[in-house]
Amino acid sequence: MDVGDRVPDRGIRVAALHAAAAGEPPRARRRRHTLQPVHAPRHHRLRERWGKILALLPTMYLSAGTCTALIIVGGGSMKILFSIACGPACLARPPTMVEWYVVFVCVAVVLSQLPNLNSIAGVSLVGATAAVGYCTMIWVISVAKGRVAGVSYDPVKASSDVDRTIAVLNGLGIIAFAFRGHNLVLEIQGTMPSTLKHPSHVPMWKGVKFAYLVVALCLYPVAIGGFWAYGNQIPPNGILSALYKFHSRDVSRLVIGLATLLVIVNCLTTFQIYAMPVFDNMEAGYVHKKNRPCPWWLRAGFRALFGAINLLIAVALPFLSELAGLLGGISLPVTLAYPCFMWLAIMKPGRGTAMWCVNWALGCLGMGLSFVLIVGNLWGLVATGLHVQFFKPAEFQ
Repeated sequence: MDVGDRVPDRGIRVAALHAAAAGEPPRARRRRHTLQPVHAPRHHRLRERWGKILALLPTMYLSAGTCTALIIVGGGSMKILFSIACGPACLARPPTMVEWYVVFVCVAVVLSQLPNLNSIAGVSLVGATAAVGYCTMIWVISVAKGRVAGVSYDPVKASSDVDRTIAVLNGLGIIAFAFRGHNLVLEIQGTMPSTLKHPSHVPMWKGVKFAYLVVALCLYPVAIGGFWAYGNQIPPNGILSALYKFHSRDVSRLVIGLATLLVIVNCLTTFQIYAMPVFDNMEAGYVHKKNRPCPWWLRAGFRALFGAINLLIAVALPFLSELAGLLGGISLPVTLAYPCFMWLAIMKPGRGTAMWCVNWALGCLGMGLSFVLIVGNLWGLVATGLHVQFFKPAEFQ
């Protein structure tokens, strides 16, 4: 449910984020240049470098990781749609998973030529509408058809307290990864016009509340209805695979095909949104170095390069889904800690005041939770092992 700069604005937006993470607002930093001692530029560069690392690294790797996951899900959904359209008596040779990944990436790269977040607001609306549509269709069909045979709601019992703790931490990490869209909130708000009279946080807060209302109306029925209908019978690839597995014969192929098509549309539009921070930074680097706008052919080349890199990751590292909890724990500070520390660095409240204490407490809590999730998921990977198979993507069933 994201909503979206012209070339000159991109560097300003990202630079402001870097400056806040480095601990000082851009204007204040500029004013001090004439009064700094000789060693100050070195110290300033060091703080700026750490600001870039802390602000860019989690967002960049999570954007790339999310786009890789979208290639896997979107390519797998294309495979399911082909099977539905072709039918059980189809004699055509179905493409392999790698070929479906290539098809998805080609379409995504062609559609990702819009220049900035503002220009993809309509794309975001299409993706959100598709998400509402397929979520509604999935839970309505699942509940209407009733529970599948042999369904059970008994929780999986861990063999020890250690295994139970690892499972809980892994689950929290996966939830954090699922809500990775938080990492684009500051990026989105940075594109919105803001003045003292009309600050951007007012419409942003309204948009966030509306977005989460829609998200809740979509995900809670899917979670509750899906658990009631499938229980422990749900396949590893999720509820869409369950719908195809259990209801492909008693539900119209047109209905299941439409739900799958909406999933593909949502993946293609979401790819544009999560890839935009990477595109922005590629183009901002060119603009900063060449001091001129990025030409269209180079912009298209940047997008094709990013798509090719993500395709390579999806094919070479098909076990990335097992690292979802770890990735979620690593990215958690961007959501729970960075905003608090950035507010402290920009607003500079008095030491010991209520807002100073609250922001420090919430920021430290977010960092601590991230540390616990990282340690717990690493612990789980060491205890249970990681099924590593390079260049062997699993079939999406």
